[in-house]
Amino acid sequence: MASFTVDFFSSLDGNGSARGWPGYWGKEGPELREDRVRTFAQDQVLVFGATTFREFRKFVAEYDEPYYDSLNRLPKLVFSSTLEEPLGWENSTLIAEDAVVAVERLKRETAVPLRSHGSISLNRALLAAGLVDRLEVMLFPAITGRAGYASLFQDGPEFDLELVESTVLDGRTQKLVYIPHLHSGITEGVGPQRRDGG
Repeated sequence: MASFTVDFFSSLDGNGSARGWPGYWGKEGPELREDRVRTFAQDQVLVFGATTFREFRKFVAEYDEPYYDSLNRLPKLVFSSTLEEPLGWENSTLIAEDAVVAVERLKRETAVPLRSHGSISLNRALLAAGLVDRLEVMLFPAITGRAGYASLFQDGPEFDLELVESTVLDGRTQKLVYIPHLHSGITEGVGPQRRDGG
């Protein structure tokens, strides 16, 4: 069965983007870029929602990042009811069916890992359905406040996270890798305990 990884760039206050801020919130560095090169050099299928697909299709044509050749080369699936083929980005396939149903099937039918970057609505639904095996959060040293938007976790389901990897890149950006578990309640005896007779 294939694993599914959600890959999310986040400010400290949980936003995936911010009006008026550049890409990477202006905090990129050589170690971060090398991490991206290693990540997308792996054999995998990239999964997108329509909005993120449109953005990335534009980014790889207009900008020059060292991992964009890998993004072009890798097979890509895009879930959309609005896009039409041809999709304008090589190795891309349109899937018009429900993403939760399709990803559940794809995980059973292939051993090739699946990875989704961005795609807030799509990944929120997949997290809620329990289909995400790894959550990779690239936590940038920025608080975006009122300018921030595209929060993956706000108003979504609750999770307990098992930390399996933690790396600091360029001395300032944290890469945190978790296994997410849908939160099912509080275990008895955890948290602050009342004093006897309180």
